[in-house]
Amino acid sequence: MCENCENFSKSPKKIRKITRIRLKNIALYYLERFDSSVDNLRQVLYRRINGYVRQDSEFDKKQAEGWVEDILTEFETLGYLNDKRYAEVKVKSYLLSGKPARYIKIKLNQKGLDSQLVENVLETQEYDPQEMALKFAKKKRIGPFRPDEEIRKLNRQKDLAALVRAGFDYDVSLDVLSMENQL
Repeated sequence: MCENCENFSKSPKKIRKITRIRLKNIALYYLERFDSSVDNLRQVLYRRINGYVRQDSEFDKKQAEGWVEDILTEFETLGYLNDKRYAEVKVKSYLLSGKPARYIKIKLNQKGLDSQLVENVLETQEYDPQEMALKFAKKKRIGPFRPDEEIRKLNRQKDLAALVRAGFDYDVSLDVLSMENQL
């Protein structure tokens, strides 16, 4: 072991002081990289505040949380944050990738979107559960998209389970697996 190695020991990374301006810059930088719902951005900013509070126990967490709410209100007024727009973009993206409605609702609910808003956006989209299940099966190469008929028969239960776990209804999953002869 070298004699200078003890000088290079790692110390915990110091987190820069949280101020109103710093929080606003953190939020702007986050929104440059990602689209976000109001609640999701709130969670991101609260995590930063909590990280700083662990380092500086004298920091006024309540004041910082007030800053977060002011920043979120300002960003909504400026149009940087719009939950309806965010829901529309995410729903379209998930539908294009073949995700079922149940999956979409759960994911957007985790991002803090109102379930009624998500339901309304889903209703405005052209959504065929069977088509989505077919996209999923094609992507995962299961069911009718397995190359060999023998393997298809052996893995029917496994494929059915995969479709149901992905969030498709049991009846829709059965319909997709029965399409083997038609594709």
